[in-house]
Amino acid sequence: MTQKLKTAIVQDAPVPLALAAGLDKAIARAREAIEKGARVIAFGEGFLGGYPVWLEHIAPARLWDHPGTRELHGLLLDQAIRGEDPRFQPLQWTVDIAGVAISIGGYERVRNSLYATQFLFSPKAPVLRHRKLVLSPAEKLMLGQGDGSTLGVHAAKWGKLGQLASTEHWMPLARAAMHHEGETVHVAAWSEVGDIAMLASAHYAYEGRAFVLAAGTIQYKQEVIAGYEQAGGDGSARKLLDRLPEGQIQHGHSAIIAPDGVVIAQAGTAPEILIAELDLDEVGRGLATMDVDGAQARHDVFELSVDRRERAGIVDKHAGGDESAAA
Repeated sequence: MTQKLKTAIVQDAPVPLALAAGLDKAIARAREAIEKGARVIAFGEGFLGGYPVWLEHIAPARLWDHPGTRELHGLLLDQAIRGEDPRFQPLQWTVDIAGVAISIGGYERVRNSLYATQFLFSPKAPVLRHRKLVLSPAEKLMLGQGDGSTLGVHAAKWGKLGQLASTEHWMPLARAAMHHEGETVHVAAWSEVGDIAMLASAHYAYEGRAFVLAAGTIQYKQEVIAGYEQAGGDGSARKLLDRLPEGQIQHGHSAIIAPDGVVIAQAGTAPEILIAELDLDEVGRGLATMDVDGAQARHDVFELSVDRRERAGIVDKHAGGDESAAA
């Protein structure tokens, strides 16, 4: 019996820096996708808080101790998701009631550090987090690198759902670790799906024999400035943001890709809910000719070791020899 799964990518503009408003927008758009019948819904990288476009487009913003960058970092740190954040409850309720899965990117605060995190919501289950392992040169100025403890997948009745963000799709060993999990559907989160991102996403689908939701965002200069004002910016970063390129900065081009690497649906550069119904039987058919975790893996020659321990950085030693990681 053929098994079908309707999926959606919500391609839209984040509310930069203003996380509460961004969550409200994400919930409203997710509900639209649910009304269209989607059971898996993906948002692009950094949808909650917006991608740090000033670091990509304005060279002085990458200078040590730049006052504008300092203010923007402080705003994101203050707005970021923390632990079991109560602000997630309305989104979790939406997931619970509809019985869907939602992957969305945003900023997470762990102690005093920011992480680019993909949050995967599933019905009546803890949020599955994936903290980005490898950052772009500009991102390294403000974000911490995740560890192997957040490399995981959601097991649904129809199969397994995993997620990675942008540059991680060029990491052969990260891909191998995820392929080992046996994904049926993979969310590839990008700030925008340009030519190289599309190539990486299609390659991931073909190599891993999984459907890929390559989710991008759109962004305009004036929306970044409006989000800054909504987040309570005090003005020291306004001159910096005024130097952003005029008009549209991120251009979407989200795509849904089959396990043979063929694009089955693609968005343009405007807000859109991209829908595709997947024939999940294609995964098994594809594995007949390409199984990089099994028949073609050559485990007698190659071995991959994945350290899935959480790396807190500091271990407190107590009397009696007990140890605990710093929270």
